[in-house]
Amino acid sequence: MKWRRLFSDQNNSRKKNRLIITMVSLVLIMLFIPTYFWTKTNHKVMYDRYNSRMSPIIMVPGSSASINRFNSLVSLLNQDTNRKHSLLKIEVENNGKLEYSGKINKNDREPIIVVGFENNHDGYSNIKKQATMLNQAFKSLSTRYHFNNFKAFGHSNGGLIWTRWIETYYADYSDQIELKTLMTVGTPYNFDETSTSRPTQMLSDFIKNRRKIPTDLNVFAIIGTQSFTSDGLVPEASAQAGKYVYQNQAKSYTTLTVSGDNAQHSSLPQNRQIIQMIEQYLMDTNRGTNNSR
Repeated sequence: MKWRRLFSDQNNSRKKNRLIITMVSLVLIMLFIPTYFWTKTNHKVMYDRYNSRMSPIIMVPGSSASINRFNSLVSLLNQDTNRKHSLLKIEVENNGKLEYSGKINKNDREPIIVVGFENNHDGYSNIKKQATMLNQAFKSLSTRYHFNNFKAFGHSNGGLIWTRWIETYYADYSDQIELKTLMTVGTPYNFDETSTSRPTQMLSDFIKNRRKIPTDLNVFAIIGTQSFTSDGLVPEASAQAGKYVYQNQAKSYTTLTVSGDNAQHSSLPQNRQIIQMIEQYLMDTNRGTNNSR
């Protein structure tokens, strides 16, 4: 009887062990399958990003402007080259929804992407919100198109939104996506203050967080001078204040000034001098392909 009982106990023990092994194996398989597909998908994304030849220009308009703000600018750029740039637009709604319009043509290595906001109002609190909305759009774009580098362009408060984004969000992407160049046009780094001896909270915050700006970034700040002191809206001293944010932190910081026709603040994106500066300093594919004017 003892022998039979011992044999039965051993048999039950073996069954329990087999059951435990089976259950552990099933758990491992259940964990392995999603991990395998996640790894496979992640490797494909990394491969696509590494091999991508796309280098988009992402443009952000200023306050009260829509995603159509740069239509004329893009038309003027496309007049100067046989390599036409696609135009894709994204409006970020207040609920976080992204509305895409336009498209990126096949084999277009340097498309232009415009990101605008339903909340396009002025003010530092809104600029913070708009930078967060820009990040929503950027995350979607980087996932959809897998580019490994890009250039940024901001008119008026668009330059402030980019500055906030760079200091707050760019680190999340910088190991895979390079921001090569930033160009701001008529950007009021100190809002409507005419002297940097009275820094706004926004300028103070930008200066405080400037160490988060990448040291390999090239920055061009274009300033309009309709009069000796402003472009009709942004004081020249405010536009010049960008140097306190970027100079001696970015790889280079260059100030460019335009005057004469179309040097008024709202006309700057259509200014022919600025079009030439975009072609010379911001774009890649236009270099050496400009038609005579």
